[in-house]
Amino acid sequence: MNNRTIAVVFPGQGSQRPGMGKDFYDNSAVAKDTYREASEALGFDVTALCFEENDRLNLTENAQPCILATEIAMYRSIVDRWGIQPECFGGHSLGEYTALVTAGVMPFAEALRTVRTRGSLMQEAAPVGTGGMAAVICEGINRDELGRLIADLPVDIANVNAENQLVLSGKREGLDEAGRRLETTLEKKEGYRFVPLEVSAPFHSRFMKVIEEPFHRVLENMKAVKNPEAAATVTSNFTGRFHDGTYGSIVNGLVRQLSHTVRWTDNMASIASRARLVFEIGPGRPLRKLFATMGVDCASVTTFGAAQRAFAGAGEEQP
Repeated sequence: MNNRTIAVVFPGQGSQRPGMGKDFYDNSAVAKDTYREASEALGFDVTALCFEENDRLNLTENAQPCILATEIAMYRSIVDRWGIQPECFGGHSLGEYTALVTAGVMPFAEALRTVRTRGSLMQEAAPVGTGGMAAVICEGINRDELGRLIADLPVDIANVNAENQLVLSGKREGLDEAGRRLETTLEKKEGYRFVPLEVSAPFHSRFMKVIEEPFHRVLENMKAVKNPEAAATVTSNFTGRFHDGTYGSIVNGLVRQLSHTVRWTDNMASIASRARLVFEIGPGRPLRKLFATMGVDCASVTTFGAAQRAFAGAGEEQP
């Protein structure tokens, strides 16, 4: 199996769902061991949160480690069963941590504890109900034009997801006003929608700046980055390019990611420059459609059955 052209990407928060990873757990001893390892690292039963119907999964401090654990369980199972060896990795927001674990940059246990603390800090940065996020979907939307339109509002561009999708983040009243202005400006453009997102805080905005210093200490104290050279195969949400493989720049990128724009279109372009086959592995599949806007095929793997179908011939050369 020739794996040289494979890239694997991982979705972030918002992809969680009750029952995620259960079929991998039932079909793979490797997945079962991974969930056990996660529970030991975190000090609570991760499977109870992932597999059962409960509201606790949506709490940011729980969602982040549970998504990471599920994505690693899925990825390890796929590697064990089908032997894939990706050329490069990427991940959207939280998914960047999964990518760093799979590339060998971060040990799994340290990454789990890091993202749990990250989730707690992100929620503490803004009281529940005071901030939020909203997707702006419109053909031909211009980032600079949008930036000028919201320049006087307590709102920032959190994600540049695709040519037709940007995400705003900030104070609730600022988002409401942004929605009114955009409706006036863009309502006649093709496909225009303003979609409030189900999140509990204004992630990737100026309101996360307050937690950058404490999170930097978390990364240092947990010694989360153990093998920085391996990060050269992982894209950075902060820069949009592949990490340069130096410890300082990796830590800086992860810290700055909290309060800065996720440059996902640049991440996708970087990945597409190295790989012909892109696979999205995780409990949800938001990234597949984003790659499609760039003309890049991306197969989503959310279940064990989907993995069986996707990876049977994943590494075969295409004509």
